[in-house]
Amino acid sequence: MSNPNTDIHLQIKLLIIDALGLEDISAQEIGDEQTLFGEGLGLDSVDALELGLAIQKRYGIKIDADAKDTRNHFNNVASLAAFVTSRQAA
Repeated sequence: MSNPNTDIHLQIKLLIIDALGLEDISAQEIGDEQTLFGEGLGLDSVDALELGLAIQKRYGIKIDADAKDTRNHFNNVASLAAFVTSRQAA
């Protein structure tokens, strides 16, 4: 039986690759705890907006860009997966 956490992590990795057009990287190359911005995956603020829109569309959740904790949710795949899971359960 598959682990639901692994499934959501993989879904988010694939969404990052697809939404941001990162053809030169595979889902396996993105670590669950790897920082998405700056030194990590190297995403920028435009990528953050595009990723936020893609997540809202894919999972049907609302993301408040002005909320002070939103930046923390986008820290890495694991935090993004936890955020999506908690919003879906709400």
